[in-house]
Amino acid sequence: MNSIWTNGAEQPQFGAQQKDLQTNVLIIGGGMAGILCAYLLDAAGVDYLLVESDRICSGITKNTTAKLTFQHGLIYDKLIRKFGTDSAKLYLEANRTALAKYSALCQTIDCDFEEKDAFVYSLTDRCRVEAEVEAYRRLGVPTELVTDLPLPFPVAGAVRVNGQAQFHPLKFAYSIAKGLRILEHTKVRELIPHRAVTDHGTIRAKKIIVATHFPFLNKHGSYFVKLYQHRSYVIALENAPNMSGMYLDESETGLSFRNYGELLLLIGGSHRTGKRGGNWQELTDFARKHYLNAKEVARWATQDCMSLDGMPYIGQYSKRTPDLFVATGFNKWGMTSSMVAAMILADLVQGKENPYAALFSPSRSILHPQLTSNAVQSVLGLLTPTVPRCPHLGCALKYNKQEHSWDCPCHGSRFTEDGRLIDNPATDDRKR
Repeated sequence: MNSIWTNGAEQPQFGAQQKDLQTNVLIIGGGMAGILCAYLLDAAGVDYLLVESDRICSGITKNTTAKLTFQHGLIYDKLIRKFGTDSAKLYLEANRTALAKYSALCQTIDCDFEEKDAFVYSLTDRCRVEAEVEAYRRLGVPTELVTDLPLPFPVAGAVRVNGQAQFHPLKFAYSIAKGLRILEHTKVRELIPHRAVTDHGTIRAKKIIVATHFPFLNKHGSYFVKLYQHRSYVIALENAPNMSGMYLDESETGLSFRNYGELLLLIGGSHRTGKRGGNWQELTDFARKHYLNAKEVARWATQDCMSLDGMPYIGQYSKRTPDLFVATGFNKWGMTSSMVAAMILADLVQGKENPYAALFSPSRSILHPQLTSNAVQSVLGLLTPTVPRCPHLGCALKYNKQEHSWDCPCHGSRFTEDGRLIDNPATDDRKR
């Protein structure tokens, strides 16, 4: 069950670590965030090294829905109410700048980049849509409230934002990765100050960036309570309508639509990792009902780290680790957030100020309702007297019948039926 992005993209190959190494900046994780960090540091003439435990983009990046947009659901009204207009404006500027950087880079890269209008719709709550339109107005972004959408059901209203985009993520990532200093099949087993221990030796570094989707170092930052993981499912359909834009339900369990070439991508079935949800069945049932002539040609699933307050954690790993940095908690907006992370971290490891660093600081307040939910789930997972258990922090695993995997409802680690690790934060296979 591979995503459509794994077809037709020429993947560069990189060697593995062969000896002890030293660098100024070590980047751990070869997904979009890590590669963009390496790209910006390379352009700045900084000595760096990126290491990936498998192949680059072999994790979450290959399963993205590949939207490039600063329209992250109905977020701006919420940000204004929770943090104020200035913080909402900074969030917007960071992601708008990220979109512009992608647009500029894609002019010279064959990665199927297309500008598209983006829509966030609500099935029942027009008031929330109206509030978001007003939030955009306060932030100086022209938007439009619309009700006539090319969807097979009526909506109460939708926010339309022009000039957003989509692309082929692996064509893009593989292109910019060529010529970068990257090692594949080099797994970091342990982090100690200014040094990473791998299966092939050690790597000394003045600064270290952890870009591994979910941070794997537990003794700093408390990410095991600041994050939870969420799964979403995708099917690609032939002989389905051309939507001409990108459409997202404001509900966390709603449906998302966009086209890639002749294919319609239908996204949904979402649920917290380790819990029950609609999975692919919800999508196939919807397609059979509304797109009678459509044929499913691909299906895949993705997993997202969700933060406590809806904004990513980008910056110093914790207050006590001045030379260790992190990028995580992208809340289903991994592409633009990866570029934001690269912009911020490339500045911080060079000792430069960044206008967005304070907003995304991982050391900001954790006093949000989601913290209680995460803590309760962890306690329940630890107290559940069943096996198998997750090697990360010992929570009881749940069997995922749709994907034939063992999933952790506490922190989102996933394993094959025979115990091989699929998704972190666990770093080792499950013991049988």
